Amino acid sequence: MTNDLRVARRRYPDCVARWGRPRVRSLEDCVTLPERSPLFGELERALAAASRIHMMKSDLVRVPVRVTSTISEAGAYRYRRANPIDLRVSSRSAHRATGFLHELGHFVDHQVHYDRKSRVWASAVHPAFAGWRAAAAKLDGRPFPGGSYRQRYFESAQEVWARCYAQTVLMRSRDPFLVQQLESLLDADDPHVWPAAAFEQVAVEVEAVFVQLGLTQLELPIAA
Repeated sequence: MTNDLRVARRRYPDCVARWGRPRVRSLEDCVTLPERSPLFGELERALAAASRIHMMKSDLVRVPVRVTSTISEAGAYRYRRANPIDLRVSSRSAHRATGFLHELGHFVDHQVHYDRKSRVWASAVHPAFAGWRAAAAKLDGRPFPGGSYRQRYFESAQEVWARCYAQTVLMRSRDPFLVQQLESLLDADDPHVWPAAAFEQVAVEVEAVFVQLGLTQLELPIAA
């Protein structure tokens, strides 16, 4: 018979702490990349590309980015209620930068707005996302393998936003490595991306979200 008192309970990961008042910060000041990982260079390029598009308003201590070796998913954004735990990227994925940007998109969506009762994120209800929602609704559905539940998940606002966010950052990056990663996904007709011509207006609306949120440039202090 097992003595239940001696069975160690699995400890749930701690959420990232908050400190001070929310302030506009660069993305590099909001997350911590895994400097000792072989993926560091690729993730750093992806983060720099996203940072050229927008900032974040946050009171969070830096959110860790952790590399895993899972084969079941390219990445994950873990959180509890309104608070992040970490962003995860699988070293087994063929498109690590894209996977990281996808999870970064979830992080941004979740931190812009989270309703504690409905658990709805910004992509579904926030006024700044209205133009993006209208443009994304015109995109053709992409065929994901699996049943109807899986298809509904990939068509949810937060999942479509994360895919649009990642594709927009890759498109606008001007980084040959990242652009090539997007082109390889397009050439393979990967369901996580949309044809470039059909997606252009959506990319414009993704950028417009951050303009409306006032996150396209740092708010610098003005001396008296």
